Amino acid sequence: MNTKQFKLFTMSSVLVLALLGISQIAGADDEIQMIFKAGDLSLQKWLLADKPPVPKHNYPSHERIELGKKLFFDPRISRDGNMSCATCHSPMFGWGDGLPLGVGYKGKILGRASPVVTNTAYNSIQMWDGRKRDLEDQATGPMEASVEMNTDMHAITKLFSNSGYKKLFDKAYPGEKVGPATAAKAIASFEWTILSNDSPFDNWVRGDETAMTKQQINGFKLFVDSDKGNCSVCHSAPNFTDNGFHNVGLKAYGEKNPDMGRYVQKPIRVLKGAFKTPTLRDITLSAPYFHNGEASTLMQVMDHYNKGGVTKKDLSPNIKEIKLDKQESEDIVAFMQALTTPPVPFDLPILPLD
Repeated sequence: MNTKQFKLFTMSSVLVLALLGISQIAGADDEIQMIFKAGDLSLQKWLLADKPPVPKHNYPSHERIELGKKLFFDPRISRDGNMSCATCHSPMFGWGDGLPLGVGYKGKILGRASPVVTNTAYNSIQMWDGRKRDLEDQATGPMEASVEMNTDMHAITKLFSNSGYKKLFDKAYPGEKVGPATAAKAIASFEWTILSNDSPFDNWVRGDETAMTKQQINGFKLFVDSDKGNCSVCHSAPNFTDNGFHNVGLKAYGEKNPDMGRYVQKPIRVLKGAFKTPTLRDITLSAPYFHNGEASTLMQVMDHYNKGGVTKKDLSPNIKEIKLDKQESEDIVAFMQALTTPPVPFDLPILPLD
């Protein structure tokens, strides 16, 4: 094929793609052709696995999940006996707490928002700054932190020795020593069940043409278009997160002594003020947004990115002015609303008292 023939072939291919509704999206590594049609093969990468990966040493059996659920909702594991995991990660607030910043021991206002635990089972690293490697490691973090639950780790071992908990631990982890480490494994087992993978978007990807509106489909096109929303550069398939860390230019980073985020864990220049990309699944259930609750609504989030952030210092290379018009921003918000799995009633556990 000579140069002239190649150019004609390329032009013809572009025309065919346009007629088929295919958008050529520049990805991080290569160019991907995506067909925005319900059920198309090119969309399947956006579907999560039905079950997240779990470690062989702690397969989440029914007994382990039930034990973990009780522990997750038991306030007695905190030093004052008034704060459980669910205090900051409640099903009533999309597995967050609905607050701009978390509240810890003795009502202390913390420096960061309580991250949601939805789909954390799919994450390769945990916490806003990535200081916890997995859910088992993360489960004891708030207990150990003096500004959060401030747990007396010796005292909770006594709690776990009451007859009710002892039976549960014996069934879930027969032969294993009862204590904080075993409790962390059980809590992780429960958190592996907090999933969102059956949203209108998921059903559209599976082939249901009626699952999303035309506005939401257009919002998805804008979402993945590197020349428009450019959202998927960080909120990538399938869990709408790259499990990476980015400084997105929040206003707070321009203030004196800002939170340096991931940089504290990994002192690399590009990580100054960088925080973990949160999943967008169930995003409508977990306002406010950003690691410091700086945005109250999804439209405020869009306004932030339209400007390419507020504080330009140490800005992530992925952040740029996107300059969408009002309708385009509304379309992306409409799309994000299609990422919420319909909530189902949640039964609170009955806790062992003796």
